[in-house]
Amino acid sequence: MAHFWGGRGTCVVGHPTDKQVFYHGHSSGGLWKTEDAGQYWIPVGDGQFNMGSVGAIAISEQNPDIMYVGLGEPQIRNSASWGDGIYKTTDGGATWQHIGLKEARHIAKIRLHPDNPDVVYVASMGHGFGPNKKKGVFRSQDGGQTWENVLFKSENTGCIDLIVNPSDPNVIFAAMYEFERKTWGAKTGGPESGLWRSLDGGDTWEDISGNTGMPAGQMGRIGIAMSQADPNRVYGLIDSETKAGLYRSDDLGVNWSFVSNPDSALQNVV
Repeated sequence: MAHFWGGRGTCVVGHPTDKQVFYHGHSSGGLWKTEDAGQYWIPVGDGQFNMGSVGAIAISEQNPDIMYVGLGEPQIRNSASWGDGIYKTTDGGATWQHIGLKEARHIAKIRLHPDNPDVVYVASMGHGFGPNKKKGVFRSQDGGQTWENVLFKSENTGCIDLIVNPSDPNVIFAAMYEFERKTWGAKTGGPESGLWRSLDGGDTWEDISGNTGMPAGQMGRIGIAMSQADPNRVYGLIDSETKAGLYRSDDLGVNWSFVSNPDSALQNVV
């Protein structure tokens, strides 16, 4: 795989039908592929990506030859590498085309509609060291030819995580994160951080940060996941100034319960 100068591992995805195939992105070492479950790795996209920092990967379940890669690592450290948007392949990674969002710079997640790989959702943190407009959730309904910013809070707040309900792709959750990297530190969290939900494929959004059971006060970074066994169950790993930890909803985000062990160290590492 990438040598030590390839940097941090940022993302990994598996092939939807071939359990031996995985793709792995690095903070500065580019994109790599294994066809034997990790014994041997080869670089992908060398000479075609303008930059070497990979933030997100998505593979179509309908046609695994279609992949999207977002450049720019989402862990915006003081030494973070940024990227120049989204790339797409339709031939399994042999050739790549840049398809936009150049100024998004730090791509946290890419999600695809489970039945239509032309419908793409991107979680963008935008510029890490200052405000810019390419932050939030972007959607393409034509395979990346055009993009629309369907969820935007402000030039100071990006989207750090994003999930699409595989059972009902109209249901989408987005974790918004108010963040600005400074030379010797960072502003992490604030009143614009929170959890949002769409029930119509991203056309409209609702802030559910204040729903029953959610922590009071300002939030920081949020990680979200959906149960593969129960399409109504959502998990949120929430950094909060009052009660950080793991939360669970069994009704698609209407009500939440705190499920962390209060005696564990989890709250200190969220």
